[in-house]
Amino acid sequence: MFSSFFSNHRTAVSSNETPLCFSINSPPFEYNHTIASAYFSAVFSGLGLSSNLFALVVLAKTFHHTKSRSRSSFLLFLGGLVFTDFMGLVITGSIVVSFHITHFNWRELDPHCHFCNFMGMSMVFYGLCPLLLGAAMAMERFVGINRPFARSTNMSKSRALSIVAMLWVTAGCISLLPLVGLGSYHLQMPGSWCFLNISSKPLDMTFSLIFSLVGLLSLVMSFLLNTVSVITLLRVCCGQDASQRRRDYEVEMMVQLILIMVIASICWCPLLIYILKTVVSSVPVNPYSVLFSLRLATFNQICDPWIYILCQESRLRCLLHRPCCRAAGSKFVTCFSGFVLRRGTRSWIPGSTSCSDVPY
Repeated sequence: MFSSFFSNHRTAVSSNETPLCFSINSPPFEYNHTIASAYFSAVFSGLGLSSNLFALVVLAKTFHHTKSRSRSSFLLFLGGLVFTDFMGLVITGSIVVSFHITHFNWRELDPHCHFCNFMGMSMVFYGLCPLLLGAAMAMERFVGINRPFARSTNMSKSRALSIVAMLWVTAGCISLLPLVGLGSYHLQMPGSWCFLNISSKPLDMTFSLIFSLVGLLSLVMSFLLNTVSVITLLRVCCGQDASQRRRDYEVEMMVQLILIMVIASICWCPLLIYILKTVVSSVPVNPYSVLFSLRLATFNQICDPWIYILCQESRLRCLLHRPCCRAAGSKFVTCFSGFVLRRGTRSWIPGSTSCSDVPY
């Protein structure tokens, strides 16, 4: 009888304890859950999912007709980026939209924080993956442009896939750190999402620094490598050997890569810098600043696919190659990059949207 009494007492005490993920923000919140929130989340998620799905279809068709190995590896990295954004919107978007529609109580639905930890892991994983993939793409283009003879052949498809998988594993290992005690995931305002705890406590501070520094270092690495690659391309295109080294398709890849880097920096730097500044200076966390920064970061998942979709359009290629001077009876065609191509060669196809259609 006494053993049953003590066991019931322990159960009652444990049931009254606040789970870790609700120790700072505990539902229900005093927040006006208007139908506009559900519409905004649904439209936002639907637009992102449809954009990424369309980009995946375009990428698959382009990859099927690609003959250049360097272009194939770039498309694999880009496909990994778009697929990651798509899955991130599927997982996190479905949770957020469900909350705004049903207004479920997290403590009743998830008394042991398993669901909140899963969403927090998803937010960290799908946040770091695009930044790491952007840095890997910058490194691949840096080696391909600045050290073209350092590799006997261009990066194989299996190696590109291995790098993408390795980056996924790296981001996954970082997202699992709170489950082993380094940091924690907490419910965030307005109660629709879970994220890492931005705090100056040693363990939470360490995990926050890991997340923010990995993201910022990835952006810095992308900026430095892309800058060097662009300078090299400008020297090649405007130099004396412009007619010997055809770089127009690499220019197109660099345009896409630079746009990815710029948009990722605009979307993610406010959140990463805010986390870094908050945990270092030990200032109180402003939940509305965190919410605004996170919403800005999620726009990256919508913008990424449109970078490739728009860059693949023939209209953009016409704009890129419009300065080409074609004489009706001329034997040569001079492109915007300074390349001189002979009519009738495989590098020039009459009626195409570009001066030279590289088989990629």
